[in-house]
Amino acid sequence: MVKPLAFKGDKKPKKRKRAEAGEGAGQDDNPERQVKAPKPDDAEAEADADDDDTWVSADVVSDISGPVMFVLPSDPPTALACDATGKVFALPIENIIDGNPTTAEPHDVRQVWVANRIVGTENFRLKAHHGKYLSCDKFGILTAASDAVSPLESFVLVPTADTPGTFQVQTLRDTFLTIHASRSAKPGGAPPEVRGDETKITFDTTLRVRMQARFKPRLKASREEKARERISRAELEAAAGRRLIEDEVKMLKKARREGNYHEALLDIKVKSKHDKFG
Repeated sequence: MVKPLAFKGDKKPKKRKRAEAGEGAGQDDNPERQVKAPKPDDAEAEADADDDDTWVSADVVSDISGPVMFVLPSDPPTALACDATGKVFALPIENIIDGNPTTAEPHDVRQVWVANRIVGTENFRLKAHHGKYLSCDKFGILTAASDAVSPLESFVLVPTADTPGTFQVQTLRDTFLTIHASRSAKPGGAPPEVRGDETKITFDTTLRVRMQARFKPRLKASREEKARERISRAELEAAAGRRLIEDEVKMLKKARREGNYHEALLDIKVKSKHDKFG
């Protein structure tokens, strides 16, 4: 399910706890034989990862997917944006710490683009907030008014060789997205013009890409791995079919981390049967 974008300062809805079905029905009065129903720690951890709306920097091209923000190399920093008519422009960034582009987050949906690879190619399409695609014509004029993807709406994201963590947005005409500051503009004044007609890589073509953490492959894989490692005592006791002593709990958790959980659990079950009939 596609989740709506969330911005810094938005209030998150509180999750309601559901009453456990059949609570109090058919329970064993003997506390020694009771095994508590397991809490869905793994499911909750995975849900928390899916709900992660923090913004992080893309490090490599393969990171880039989903909602992104292009931070332009202007002073002060601005973001690539467009309005409902498809006009593309640089919009000053409000959610930023000490002007550091690696901390930038969008405060306006017009600063957000959805980046996806075009099937069968290394090219990207960039969809704006109003469902239209970013396009660059032969004169280098950028618009976001196209409903379909053609070579004009196809871009290559190129890592900057001498500046890790930054990228070039290249058109299929081998020109680059760039900023043009007005000659009459004073430092900190009007935002620069954004075009797609630069023929060589310069400081003005070097951008940073900010993205939502839940779409970053390495972060997502790390969270899923931690979710798999996390298991409660109640879940372990439910799997074993009896209460466990502290050493058994520690041993099973260690086995889960090391990948031999099922073998260790089987050993405990076999030991329980021997104790019962021995």
